[in-house]
Amino acid sequence: MAKAHIVNIVVLDNPSAFFNPFQFEITFECIEDLKEDLEWKIIYVGSAESEEHDQTLDTVFVGPVPEGRHMFVFQADPPDPAKIPVADAVGVTVVLLTCSYRGKEFIRVGYYVNNEYSDPELKENPPTAPLFDKLQRNVLATSPRVTRFKIDWGDNPCDNSEPIEANSEPMVTETNGSHNTSGNAVNSDSSQHVSEDSAGPLKPVLCHDSNHSQSMEVA
Repeated sequence: MAKAHIVNIVVLDNPSAFFNPFQFEITFECIEDLKEDLEWKIIYVGSAESEEHDQTLDTVFVGPVPEGRHMFVFQADPPDPAKIPVADAVGVTVVLLTCSYRGKEFIRVGYYVNNEYSDPELKENPPTAPLFDKLQRNVLATSPRVTRFKIDWGDNPCDNSEPIEANSEPMVTETNGSHNTSGNAVNSDSSQHVSEDSAGPLKPVLCHDSNHSQSMEVA
């Protein structure tokens, strides 16, 4: 049984300019104390054709984590345009939020992302070379793809090579936005927190960035 569960994710500052940071307000719950850190990553898929264009935008370690419910805001810089193929700069792609324990990924949440020009003229006649400073990013947050993996939490070893579940779940939500099954994006309005369970206050945990030695307290 998984010892940590994502309760809710809210995509902040969405829609936003391409060069603005990604921001996710993450609420998660632990059913018992975790002695080691949870490793969170934000990964931007630069091209559907090859994983070599994937960019890990940031990694943060949270822990040790006591039993209970916790919340923090995970912010990451936008992707490097130089690493995105020209043909994939405008249109629909994916951003992934992953969490691992002891180096093993146990949950992955994927969102469609639509990059398009806000200027009607550029939208009608897009330039050959993408103008990233003119692009607007819209994370389609109403239907995330949630995949769970079996891992060893320190009790019994298990094989995490296959996902045990892959579906869209209402527990990870944002209102006022949608996308259709063809993959064509539609606009999203303001972010709004939605949670199925409002039990209890959030407890503080320690969060430290993988690139910095200092720790910061989040609640």
